[in-house]
Amino acid sequence: MKANTLLLVAASCALLSACGNSTTTTTKTTATDSVKAIPMPAVVLAGITTSPDYKDASIAVSAKSEKVGKDSAKVSFAFTVKNYELKMQTADNGNKSCANSKDGQHIHFILDNAPYKALYEPKNDVTLPNDGKEHYLMAFLSRSYHESVKSPGAAVVYHFKIDEKGNLVKLADPKTPMLFYSRPKGDYIGQDTTNLLLDFYVWNCDLSKTGYKVNAEIMNENRPAQQLSTTLDSWMPRFINNLGTGKSKVTLTLVDSTGKAVDGPVSREFNLAATEAPKN
Repeated sequence: MKANTLLLVAASCALLSACGNSTTTTTKTTATDSVKAIPMPAVVLAGITTSPDYKDASIAVSAKSEKVGKDSAKVSFAFTVKNYELKMQTADNGNKSCANSKDGQHIHFILDNAPYKALYEPKNDVTLPNDGKEHYLMAFLSRSYHESVKSPGAAVVYHFKIDEKGNLVKLADPKTPMLFYSRPKGDYIGQDTTNLLLDFYVWNCDLSKTGYKVNAEIMNENRPAQQLSTTLDSWMPRFINNLGTGKSKVTLTLVDSTGKAVDGPVSREFNLAATEAPKN
């Protein structure tokens, strides 16, 4: 009787031990499964709905300089805009689902391919050194959501230098193919990170399957394995989708029919955030 009791106790302990091991294994498996990363969708370029056309819009520029120091000059640019209303909201701005300027339509002022300045008044002043260096100004009309107007006459390139006396010298209009970077740039927060406008301006050339093209490299430093490299053979705006959040970068290079670079590369870093950072 005593022996039977001992055997029963031993069997019960073995069963409890087995159950304990089973429970531990199940818990570990569940914990492992719960931390598996959800695959991120691939970064892609998407088309944009047709925007209002401004086929008669035009922009022209004049410039003058004024010496402001021993080695610098203030350069004043004045723009003449026709058949296009600055500071007006573009009619379809609510349908684009992308970043839109609350101040309306404007001019993108791009000097030497630096990040553009948005002009809501048709003028701008810059200070430049009196070093004789050549400068290229690209200015084009922009819709309120920053998409460039690409009709003939909607952009102008101004080639100049500032001599050692601070005088502005207008130089010959460029004849070679050129690429000017526009968007994306700056900071994007919340919903504005969903559709990022990719837009640029080409000058003295057309893009085509057999001619000039633009190579685009798009990356987010938080997603190094999913950067997008693509070649664009048509000049049209596109949305960058699925880039996520974090510091990102776009590099554009204009290439000829053989793939040889003829202008660029031009790179721009920008920031994507789910929410606005708290202010100190």
